[in-house]
Amino acid sequence: MGSPPHHHPPARWEKLGVRTLASTRIFDLRAARYRHPARALEREFVVIDAPEWCNVLALTPADELVLVRQFRFGIDDFSLEIPGGMIEPKEDPVTAGVRELREETGFAGVRARLLGSVRPNPAIQSNRCHFVLVEEAVRSAAQEWDADEEIEVTTAPVGEVLAAARAGHISHALVLNALFLFEPVWAERSRGRVI
Repeated sequence: MGSPPHHHPPARWEKLGVRTLASTRIFDLRAARYRHPARALEREFVVIDAPEWCNVLALTPADELVLVRQFRFGIDDFSLEIPGGMIEPKEDPVTAGVRELREETGFAGVRARLLGSVRPNPAIQSNRCHFVLVEEAVRSAAQEWDADEEIEVTTAPVGEVLAAARAGHISHALVLNALFLFEPVWAERSRGRVI
């Protein structure tokens, strides 16, 4: 990508302070005051300070992914997703992913590892979402839902899940991120398999 003529790189604003506007069960809303280094301009920006999140790609011995379907209040509708949730303070993302998978679905597996991490929306959010891959996942425990959770658990072949994502049947952006990171791992694994 070329730069337009007379292009200057963006400046790093100086953070002057932060105050809390509201605290909720799932995030804090903060006002962050910044000053531009060259323009002598001060502004306040709203930031959602949320915990770290994890999403889990749980691959079964039959090469299916574990999916969850639940009602989502933000869209006032159902959403097809992979298991996931909030990471406790100082909790390792892989440990959190294994815990969330067990709690939401009753599934557990082996070789849990971090596939990658993303910033859900750096314009207004401070947190990250971590994607954990768990292999050989089988149902091995009772589900332990939070008070407001009601989750339908299903499994589907990897190819069907990827096709559903491409067709718009899976629309959760972070789930699409997870599938984006998982697809090359799956392709590499498939190349090594005798068919």
